[in-house]
Amino acid sequence: MQVQVRYDAKVFLAEQMTRAQSLRLKRLSEEAYQPAQYARDLSSTEAARRIQVLEAEIELANSF
Repeated sequence: MQVQVRYDAKVFLAEQMTRAQSLRLKRLSEEAYQPAQYARDLSSTEAARRIQVLEAEIELANSF
């Protein structure tokens, strides 16, 4: 039995991180000296999660 996967561009684009997220994540990952946190192929949800974590880490570091 062969299963066909239908590519839906609208769904794919909706799940991709936005340009704004990409730029913000890139800047934050560099600022936090964690370049591995940035990847071009992240979903919007994963990008938002990583941005939140990096912002919290930077805020904590700046509080000392």
